[in-house]
Amino acid sequence: MARTYAGTLGLVAFTTAIIRGGLSGGGAESVLFGAWLGLMAFAAIGFIAGALAGWVVDDSVRSKVEAELADQEARSDAGSKS
Repeated sequence: MARTYAGTLGLVAFTTAIIRGGLSGGGAESVLFGAWLGLMAFAAIGFIAGALAGWVVDDSVRSKVEAELADQEARSDAGSKS
């Protein structure tokens, strides 16, 4: 998930910087350098956000599965005692 977010945000930043540079009439070298900096910065931000999102989803699923397993175990223990 982290790599996907990094790639997506990086490419969005790069494309936005290229379009902005093209519309403002900047030189190719400065526009590409700014786009490259944006790509690197937003790829790093996207990687961190994706890693955090992946951790949150994994933790949520793990806690739900553990709760269901505990509930099933409690039901089976109650059923065997009666």
